[in-house]
Amino acid sequence: MKIGLLGGTFNPIHKGHLHIADQTRTRLGFDQILFIPTGDPPHKSLTSLAPAHHRLAMVKLATQPFPYFQVSDIEATSSETCYTIDTLNALKDQIEGELFFLVGLDAFLDFPTWKAADQLFTNANFIVLSRPGVQFAETTALPLLPRISEKDVNALDQGVRDHVEIPTSPSTTITFLALPPCDISASAIRDRLQKGLSVTDWLPAPIESYIIEHHLYGT
Repeated sequence: MKIGLLGGTFNPIHKGHLHIADQTRTRLGFDQILFIPTGDPPHKSLTSLAPAHHRLAMVKLATQPFPYFQVSDIEATSSETCYTIDTLNALKDQIEGELFFLVGLDAFLDFPTWKAADQLFTNANFIVLSRPGVQFAETTALPLLPRISEKDVNALDQGVRDHVEIPTSPSTTITFLALPPCDISASAIRDRLQKGLSVTDWLPAPIESYIIEHHLYGT
């Protein structure tokens, strides 16, 4: 089985997350996407972060209608700070199949600062997803990466190609994947909720109800 691992704060999970996961699954032929909500993430501000148990519950609600989406609580229920290398190693022991870690291009540009980044490159497959306002061409200056063709990344940025695959070891690859832009953001949703504005078009109905019921994000 080919399994995509989609981590994030999901603060809250929204239709854009589901769309991106489904687009990636369809484009790359994954059998399953495993959502991994964070507990206490090392690279995010905790100022407006809902408690992990609420974010985990919302992810389970949002993914329930989709048989090819699953949820892991490996990070959300941990009392320690979870790093990608530790999560991947733990999941390798739990799951049979080929694992691909999905990450947004904006977060991937900080990759050299991640714990054991050099080990990650040779122990895991990565799918780097396009993000608004960020260009794939920016990856050519990243340390640790194998040499990347400027022609290839420019073709991605210009919409001439939709993906580029780069071998990182005899058994692992990084795939740059250009997806249609998504205008939904969790920060904009939180802002609208605090102002009492509608978010019906951005959130699955059960998630909007859950947020209101539990008085999250200033509702």
